[in-house]
Amino acid sequence: QLHLVESGGGLVQPGGSLRLSCAASGFTLNTYTIGWFRQAPGKEREGVSCISSSGATNYAESVKGRFTISRDNAKNTVFLQMNSLKPEDTAVYYCAVRRSGLPFLDAILYDYWGQGTQVTVSS
Repeated sequence: QLHLVESGGGLVQPGGSLRLSCAASGFTLNTYTIGWFRQAPGKEREGVSCISSSGATNYAESVKGRFTISRDNAKNTVFLQMNSLKPEDTAVYYCAVRRSGLPFLDAILYDYWGQGTQVTVSS
């Protein structure tokens, strides 16, 4: 059974960094597109970044230059390194799997989701 578990969230001051992890079980993560999404209170879920099976990456404009997505095939895990965090980055962050197709950041294209991890950026 396909399963995703996010971790690494927490409370950080503006300008700080966090690294989120998305650990997969039940499938080989590097054969699919893996995406990171976030949802703030009262807002729709939005795409943050994704990485395809070939290693192609995609980023939302709001995080370009600050966030980096990567994959560790040996650990079957995808990471999201988040630097220069801003209060507006506060949200629950989810990872998700897209079984086929290009690395687009539309949530409706993704088939399986983790439970999410809270990221709070505040002084």
